[in-house]
Amino acid sequence: MTRTVLTATFVVLGYAAAATAGQAQGANDQAPAAAQQTTSAPSDRAVDPSEPDFTLIGLPTTLRMPKYASAFRVTHRFTRPLGQGNFGDLLADGFGTDGGAQIGLEYRFGIFSGTQLGVHRTSDKTIEFFGQHQLFRQGGKMPFGIDAIATIEGMNNFQESYSPALGAVISRKLGVHGAVYAQPVWINNTNILPSELVDDNDTFIIGLGGRVRIRPNLYLVAEMAPRFGYDPGIMYGSFAVEMRAGGHSFQINFSDGWGTTMAQIARGGFDSDNWYLGFNISRKFF
Repeated sequence: MTRTVLTATFVVLGYAAAATAGQAQGANDQAPAAAQQTTSAPSDRAVDPSEPDFTLIGLPTTLRMPKYASAFRVTHRFTRPLGQGNFGDLLADGFGTDGGAQIGLEYRFGIFSGTQLGVHRTSDKTIEFFGQHQLFRQGGKMPFGIDAIATIEGMNNFQESYSPALGAVISRKLGVHGAVYAQPVWINNTNILPSELVDDNDTFIIGLGGRVRIRPNLYLVAEMAPRFGYDPGIMYGSFAVEMRAGGHSFQINFSDGWGTTMAQIARGGFDSDNWYLGFNISRKFF
């Protein structure tokens, strides 16, 4: 209806221009203001060059999920440390690809516009269920995007060692050049030992990360997760190079651990001297 009204308006203005130059000048002055008033919010289904995916590497973003849309992701972390042995050993092992790997499969679905549910399973038999809802969308007088997130995961195919988590994802888009993120999240039962044997069983992380667009479809990505509370190993960190092609994203990453669920990330990496090659492949179905 709005488009029809605008079309009719411009036709009338055209006839007015033919009749009198003064009226045409007045119509031209009003046209930009009318076009500005009809500008709507970006479509949820349009590609966002600053935020092309629902995750950075392992941590979530605020990319809005359209209603009834879905997305699929594969995470793959090779388990051979890149620093093991010398360069000849690494080359002989196919840069770490000859060893084992921890693989994750993920599917998410938009039940409402801006509200998504999903499941992520890793090959160590950890299953994570997650939900995310957009509270505020960046734009106008709102300088940030804010999502609420909740997850729960269990080991042995969701039969033991349950770890719920609650938190938020705060984002700031940098025009079309990328975005930066902060993710305060509380995770319960991050210590996999029986609760009666431990004094500290919770971890609070402040995920920090960003995605920088260096070419139209090429990005540099990095994230880290400083921790408080139970913090075994070392702080999780990862960086990556990512390529987008339509609804697909392909990412090569390097991490100090294998974690891709919230509790796995909270448990941190293994050793600051050892990094692991990995990749993510994601596909949006909208």
